Amino acid sequence: MTELTLQSDLGIECVAELQAALQPHLEDDSPVALAGEHVQRVHAAGLQLLHAFVRDRAARGHQTTITLPSPTLAAAARQLGLAVSLGVDAHTGEPA
Repeated sequence: MTELTLQSDLGIECVAELQAALQPHLEDDSPVALAGEHVQRVHAAGLQLLHAFVRDRAARGHQTTITLPSPTLAAAARQLGLAVSLGVDAHTGEPA
């Protein structure tokens, strides 16, 4: 399993950095775990990129999970209706 730590800022001005970190792992055959405990700031663009990464890996048959989502990340995912697609329980904010 490949484990990556998400940066603390997933704001729109940091999306290029996030994409650069995720892109090399799009084709990884092994599961990818994205540790979200340090995320303190989230914009829709950051969540959209995470959603696209998880979706595109799933389309290739590869598993991706977000582990330890921070309260900020979990709340943002719930508000934008992306909790389930990001592997976050829509009610508790815990990993699904």
